[in-house]
Amino acid sequence: MTLERQAVRPPAQTRGAGPAGQQGGQVPRRRSRREEILEIAVGLFAARGYHGVSMDDIGAAAGVTGPALYHHFAGKEAMLAAALIPVSEQLLAGGQAHIAEAGDDPRAALAALVDFHVEFALANPAVIALHLHELDRLPEEPRRQIRRLQRLYVEEWVSTLTALRRGELTDGEARVLAHAAFGLMNSTPFLGGEVDRTRRAELLRAATLSALQG
Repeated sequence: MTLERQAVRPPAQTRGAGPAGQQGGQVPRRRSRREEILEIAVGLFAARGYHGVSMDDIGAAAGVTGPALYHHFAGKEAMLAAALIPVSEQLLAGGQAHIAEAGDDPRAALAALVDFHVEFALANPAVIALHLHELDRLPEEPRRQIRRLQRLYVEEWVSTLTALRRGELTDGEARVLAHAAFGLMNSTPFLGGEVDRTRRAELLRAATLSALQG
């Protein structure tokens, strides 16, 4: 599947469980038209680059033209912000939740964080590509908001790593390792389909844990 066809999904939810593919037995919420348009826009941005896509391109791909498209979004910048801000918020909240579930066990917390982020990265390569290449297209305020959320998310990893490797790593050193781990896990937009998803997840988890645990 190309990046252009990738969906914008909530980060790293456990799949399976419910009947007929439902999550935990619950009926999945039907996506709104706005969410469908945003998914298409994100795929186009990731595949062609932000400047390579016009509002007309997005409208044509979504089957929406003129005022109807602008009813949902003021423009491309608004679409990009709508894609990246919620994802950053959800990553932070999810990371914090996994750490809380692990209690006083930093090894379990780290394993949960890695699983969580790997699942997100595999499910959302188009969003990863936007974060890597298009964040600077945003106006200052939403860009600052996203950077702040990202820093807070990194610090959750730093706290976990320094607790796990107490006396061995400084905060700064743990921060270096955390960013290196994100580089591994966020490689998903560049991975081909020659290795199946389950095996890709296993390889990314193993490589990331090996890099972080020392």
